[in-house]
Amino acid sequence: MGKKAACALFTALILLACLVPSAGMALSRTADTGGNETLAALPSVYDRQGRVNTQYLSQLQRYAEDHHFLRQEMITLWSALNVRLLGASITEDVVLGEDGWLYFGDTVPDYAGTAPMTDREIFSAARNLAMVSEYCESQGAAFLFTIAPNKNSLYPEHMSGITPGAGPGNAERLAAALESQGVPYLDLFAAFRDQGETLYFSTDSHWNGRGAALAADAVNGALGRSSRYFEGPFAPASHRGDLYDMLYPAGTAEEGDFALEGLRFTYDAPIRSAENLIIQTHGQEGSGSLLMFRDSFGNNLYPYLADSFASALFSRSMPCRLDLLAQREADFAAVELVERNLRYLIQNVPVMPAPRRQALESVRGGGFVRLDLEPSENLPGCVLASGTLPAADPSSPVLVNGADGGCYEAFLLEDGGFGLYLPESAGPESVVFYTGGEALRLPLVWQ
Repeated sequence: MGKKAACALFTALILLACLVPSAGMALSRTADTGGNETLAALPSVYDRQGRVNTQYLSQLQRYAEDHHFLRQEMITLWSALNVRLLGASITEDVVLGEDGWLYFGDTVPDYAGTAPMTDREIFSAARNLAMVSEYCESQGAAFLFTIAPNKNSLYPEHMSGITPGAGPGNAERLAAALESQGVPYLDLFAAFRDQGETLYFSTDSHWNGRGAALAADAVNGALGRSSRYFEGPFAPASHRGDLYDMLYPAGTAEEGDFALEGLRFTYDAPIRSAENLIIQTHGQEGSGSLLMFRDSFGNNLYPYLADSFASALFSRSMPCRLDLLAQREADFAAVELVERNLRYLIQNVPVMPAPRRQALESVRGGGFVRLDLEPSENLPGCVLASGTLPAADPSSPVLVNGADGGCYEAFLLEDGGFGLYLPESAGPESVVFYTGGEALRLPLVWQ
């Protein structure tokens, strides 16, 4: 073969290899997602109003990038090469630990202590939970809040190259604030550290089947109930880690898990997966009614509690739909939130009427606060009022005075925000908060 022919053949092979990903799209099914990835949807030339989609070409490019042939296999190969040759992760969402352990990137700030919540944020989170607890008790439901620990908070020995932070972290500081506010709190950190075995997956960010059983027993105990799920019996099971899936979307490795035998509950309606926004169950031998707000740690947890209670509703809605308490006639209400997401407690206004308070003696300040009002879909006769304050003392509540003579306490949000559900007839007039130790009153401007 001549030199020119060899060059032509080599060029043809390179071009053919470059065409494989795009040409293969026409011959293969749509690529599966890896981990928590969301793939771009195939765009339309026209929008819903029948107009030409001016973003069509850029959207088509993103679609091709996400769906080209052998995409997941190429990602898996590239990730494996980086891990084995460079000891590096191809995504900041996954931190490589020792002995094959993987950690979720979002937990590093908690582990390293680089993103502490301010004193105001800690107070706000605790105060918000205190108002939730107060409302639940007024509806006849015992309340409980618990934090699912980050994996590296319990098992830091496999972390490498990152120095742990000194001093108490956000979870420990919040626990102390909850105690001062009188909020029922379950310390799962202590419950897990008392065990001599590893109860989280090595390639996943969550607890395993036995870890979930331990958490369920602890929740029941904190609610004045009793269960012994942690004692088993368990059958061997397998699990594909979410962190592993992010690195190796075409990989096939799984790790061992535990499946408790003998759980007896039914679903009120079929579910697609444990990720369902709402899951409603009936325990065949359980007692009482539970309303629980949970996150992804509840995926392994809810079956045990579904078995424990005669009826249960598990919700991933954010904000928490506390209006469901009355509808469900719940005996118990619980909130489970993972350590890395504690700021969620100051980012949303729970769906419940604002508690009424005694008005404070206050002095008139200069300026005003703008209040936004929007009708409530879930609380008939109420509006959601929200605004932003100037600087307030770290431990200052926020009260709203209405033209109806009522005084209402607001939920405290990040960046000086506040929000509450008011009666439509309240006619909010002023907001009161402490600054420099003095109760300051500012008029409200709203539409």
